[in-house]
Amino acid sequence: MERTWTQHRPPVGLDPSPVRHARGRGHGVEEHLRSERLVACRRRGQPGPLSERLGGRLVGDRTAHPAPAAGAGRGTPGGRCLVTSAEQVAIAVPTGALHDGALSLLARSGLARLGAEELGRQLLVERDGLRVILVRPSDVPAYVDHGAADLGIVGKDILWETPGAHYELVDLRFGGCRLVLAVPDASSLDGPETWPPMIRVATKYPRTAAAWFESRGQAVEVVQLHGSVELAPQVGLVDGIVDLTATGRTLRDNRLRITAVLGTSTARLIANQASLKTRTAAVQSVVAKMREASSDAG
Repeated sequence: MERTWTQHRPPVGLDPSPVRHARGRGHGVEEHLRSERLVACRRRGQPGPLSERLGGRLVGDRTAHPAPAAGAGRGTPGGRCLVTSAEQVAIAVPTGALHDGALSLLARSGLARLGAEELGRQLLVERDGLRVILVRPSDVPAYVDHGAADLGIVGKDILWETPGAHYELVDLRFGGCRLVLAVPDASSLDGPETWPPMIRVATKYPRTAAAWFESRGQAVEVVQLHGSVELAPQVGLVDGIVDLTATGRTLRDNRLRITAVLGTSTARLIANQASLKTRTAAVQSVVAKMREASSDAG
């Protein structure tokens, strides 16, 4: 169990970089959604708010990522080429809750028809100019940022927690869920006016939770857990939890109630910066098909 501490004053440290969009940078990628970002910390004395809430969504104060890693879009930083053809596009697909939706989207877009069992057994499948790589959800940004994959399908919650050097291109419109603050049914905590001077919460999303409370002027102790977060309030470890929920059933089963919604997460398509610049035609062709398929489904 790891603990992350933050108070209302800005902690010492660097801002996590936001998702960077390709619109207006000569890549020809259309972006129809407003960039969203959660910031966990900033340098002491740096001007500007950490984050603010607009239109029910959490957004940040910067719009650019750092430069892509050396060798991005071509393979590992050491220079080994992982994309074997200029026409082949590699896409990282997550395991877990978004897996079936990702495979369904690839099939609807006409890119590849893959069974979950086939991909789960081989982990890497090449078909019709597409290389599909199966990875853990939290690892998708790393595969894209370092050039092992040109594109990646990943939940917005992962992007909140794991900033990186990539473009966020499309809201794929599946895998919807909410990141919420929940407390025990018997708790007196409700809105901000009922919070104690220092509130303690358990979560798998420490960066996101810390930024949200800090933006509201609330001191918070964040206890990072990696599973069974709902148990923490029942044994007196924390006052509440910050966790993802789709239906709220698990929260109700554990006698927890929602008191605030931090944000809404859906599956997103992200892209390696260098791939969009150097292999534009091949990558854009895949992006266009996936955007059309996701729009039709929506």
